[in-house]
Amino acid sequence: MVQRKKSENNELEIDMVETSDNPGWMFWKKRRYVVAAMAFWGFFVIYALRVNLSIAIVAMTENKTVVFENETRCVSEFNWDSKVQGYVLSSFFYGYISTQLFGGWLATKIGGKRLYGLGVATTALLTLFTPAAARIDVSVLILLRILEGVFEGVTYPCIHAVWSKWAPPLERTRLATIAFTGSYTGTVISMPVCALLAEWFGWPSIFYVFGLGGLFWFVLWVVLISESPNEDPLITDAELKYITESLGNTDKSIKHPWKSILTSLPVWSVVFAHFSENWGFYTLMTQLPKYMKDVLDFDLAKTGLMSALPYLAMSIMLPLSGQFGDWLIVKEVLSVTYVRKIFNCGAFFSQTVFMIGTAYATSATVSMVCLILAVGLGGFAWAGFSVNYLDIAPQHASILMGLGNTFATLPGIVSPILSGYIVTTHTKGEWQVIFFITAGIYLFGCLFYWTFASGKVQSWAMETETLKNKNIRRQKEIEMGVDNASYEP
Repeated sequence: MVQRKKSENNELEIDMVETSDNPGWMFWKKRRYVVAAMAFWGFFVIYALRVNLSIAIVAMTENKTVVFENETRCVSEFNWDSKVQGYVLSSFFYGYISTQLFGGWLATKIGGKRLYGLGVATTALLTLFTPAAARIDVSVLILLRILEGVFEGVTYPCIHAVWSKWAPPLERTRLATIAFTGSYTGTVISMPVCALLAEWFGWPSIFYVFGLGGLFWFVLWVVLISESPNEDPLITDAELKYITESLGNTDKSIKHPWKSILTSLPVWSVVFAHFSENWGFYTLMTQLPKYMKDVLDFDLAKTGLMSALPYLAMSIMLPLSGQFGDWLIVKEVLSVTYVRKIFNCGAFFSQTVFMIGTAYATSATVSMVCLILAVGLGGFAWAGFSVNYLDIAPQHASILMGLGNTFATLPGIVSPILSGYIVTTHTKGEWQVIFFITAGIYLFGCLFYWTFASGKVQSWAMETETLKNKNIRRQKEIEMGVDNASYEP
């Protein structure tokens, strides 16, 4: 059940009281955690489908010794140079960037649950045709990857439409980071699995296995998850009351204040933080297997395993940082603003240091330690900026995520192409340039976010189309917890 009480500074607080109807520690009986778990597996599939080509392309372009009648030659199935490979790896993001804002807007119209499921399912279906497309022509493969990006592009912004219905304010960090952890767990699992599939069954098996896995997830998502707590037949009365009373009104008829959004420095601080984190992530996701082969001299199977280690660190740190962040907020140790700033900027500064450390590392062991720490500490950044969209404008969060992810997708387009032009002779000096660029972008994101970020609901986000006058608006703010101490103690 839910209790409302006044704090010492006369602000309204919302507490959850455990009863026999509330399963307490048995999180799997709480429907909002079932949603988080299924969203976790959805992001697992999304990133497995996204990262599979980074491993497959190593096998597709690898020189193999072939014995002909009169001679022995080294040939590859696809004779693509580094520049062509850069365009192939970045092509996904051409489509991905095109549907970020559209996905956020569409989710407010048809529902986040429906759009999220369709986005994952369609991407998985298209993935099954990757081997055929590659064998026809590289241009056909690029077109297919663009289409995959179009459909997967709606998934990140629309998940915040799901949380706007399902995530109570005091559990936002926890629920969102559980779901986002799937991205990195998918990367961890898919990299070595892709390498083994390529070794044992050939590179086409990579796309068949993960494509079918995505379709299986979609069936479970449709059966198990409802659009909102009010539509869920399995939710308890206590949980339904807790969620609806803590969130207040979630009316669909929302008018997005575009001018205020586009001129808000707290919004742009989140956008630039999102861009910075994704630059490092996409650079390593697309280039790490090649770096390990070129500089660290790992074979394909070992490359897949070692490439996954940084994302294993991230998948461990992300849910832990989410739990810790919510604990600091609930216990009023720090305000929401300072939790977001310390988590995000502390991670970015550390990642800057370890990227520079990777550039100057003199051994494979030191390189791997620096890369693991650089990526793993990004879990704290995600507990900062990614949830910040919900802090500053809960009802507009899917649109803000669409805006942020539009800019945050640019690294996926630019970084592989830039790397293809810089790394042409596969020397350590060329790779150092890649790591220096990444470190500089992390540092910029750190400074900008610390200066302008906020954890408060913005004034323009308190007004919706359904509020007719000032008195009604004030009442609605209280019901939604705008003055709740959890926003800014």
